[in-house]
Amino acid sequence: MNNYKSIASIFVKNFNNETVDLLVKYANENLILLFYNNKCLGCTGRAIPLAYQFQQDYNNIRVIAIHVNFSTVKTTEQDIKSIFTLDELPFPIYLDESHDLYDTFKCEGTPHWLLITKQGILHRSIFGSQSGAQNRLYYAIESLISET
Repeated sequence: MNNYKSIASIFVKNFNNETVDLLVKYANENLILLFYNNKCLGCTGRAIPLAYQFQQDYNNIRVIAIHVNFSTVKTTEQDIKSIFTLDELPFPIYLDESHDLYDTFKCEGTPHWLLITKQGILHRSIFGSQSGAQNRLYYAIESLISET
């Protein structure tokens, strides 16, 4: 395994402004968390489609996106849905309105990925969506699956 410590909680907001602890809501599931922003072209052009592909390819990992807000304008559900061609979201999306969670995990920018084991251990933290980052993500996912 790795030397990462256990994560106690991951608090985000849903579209009703209710606080959700992802580790409680998705207890005992391996997680891929995608920190992204709607105005990030790498996020909308590469990371969101890649997250969707992960969801299709790996039925033993839950894909969750977290929209990180870097402005003072509140993000709405309609803002989030505006980047998708269908009205239904492809996977759960939550909000990090003040980028507190983003800062807590020392994300390097958007998109940024966290792989978390079903035991609540941070397995990998990967920045980016280009081919090098995608390769690291695939290897990390395979490693996560084999270790849990």
